[in-house]
Amino acid sequence: MKLFYIKKLDSFNKIFDKKLALAPMEDVTEPPFRLICKRLGSDISYTEFISSEGLIRDARKARNKLVYYEEERPVGIQIFGADTGVMIEAAKIAESANPDFIDINCGCWVKDVALRGAGAGLLKDIPKMREIAESIIKNVKLPVTLKTRLGWDSDSIVILEVAKIMENIGIKALTVHCRLRNQGNKGDADWSWVKKIKDSGITIPIIVNGNIKTPEDVKFVFENYLPDAVMIGQGAINNPWIFRQSKFFLEKGYPEPEPSLEERIDVCLEHLRLAVELKGEKYGVLEFRKHYSGYLRNMKNVAKFRLELMQFTEHEPIKDKLLRLRENYDLIEND
Repeated sequence: MKLFYIKKLDSFNKIFDKKLALAPMEDVTEPPFRLICKRLGSDISYTEFISSEGLIRDARKARNKLVYYEEERPVGIQIFGADTGVMIEAAKIAESANPDFIDINCGCWVKDVALRGAGAGLLKDIPKMREIAESIIKNVKLPVTLKTRLGWDSDSIVILEVAKIMENIGIKALTVHCRLRNQGNKGDADWSWVKKIKDSGITIPIIVNGNIKTPEDVKFVFENYLPDAVMIGQGAINNPWIFRQSKFFLEKGYPEPEPSLEERIDVCLEHLRLAVELKGEKYGVLEFRKHYSGYLRNMKNVAKFRLELMQFTEHEPIKDKLLRLRENYDLIEND
């Protein structure tokens, strides 16, 4: 895996122009999954969010998250934290891995992050959010972007203020998860705020995120709320084809056929191979188990088969069983 190469871009804004991005998701968007999504149409990759404290302590888990494939580019490394000095040092460490940009997480809603003043917790302290973002911009050479939410709750929707501040201090693009912190990842996302941001005169790229789960959703938000890019999170977990399907739908106006069994098995096998290559056989196989349901979704009579796959702890038996399924699915389907 080649990691250290800086790709010069004619214009940073072009990275986001009508593009589709894979959202950073803890324990999901590891390098193999990101690479699979890239090959299936994702335009922009982000690492899982990385603890600034972990990076400066040289914690293995945090450092491992700096890894990416060259094929993923453009790729951003996302960091989070509540201490300005620590965030500056973490940004410098992230920069040393030579991504295309650094992204600041001001949107994570989970208690262990937000209630400690990091992630979405910074929505309750806008001056602190500004201080952290501005300090990172001044201390790294790469473009800096930021991801946030509409506000902490319905009584404190601050996204218009945040967008103006971030553009003024030099943030190069803003991703808006169109939910409130107290919604977590549940309930409706109010995508209309993206158009309100654009109509307010903000000129930096605005990326819309939150509850975008189908190609129809992608087309709807592009046409009605005019974001520069669309970021897909949970919609990609069980369907990494959503990026290719969305581009097809945007161009043709009707759905692309679902991937064939052969393609699903082939992509699953490649994903598993990459996971084992990156993490070793033991952890590569064990941590891959969460992906079986996505690759085998909507297939008849495969519940038992999926459970059997979960019992294996070695790569080759899984590969053999998936290849047999690929060759003999008609027999299983009609059993």
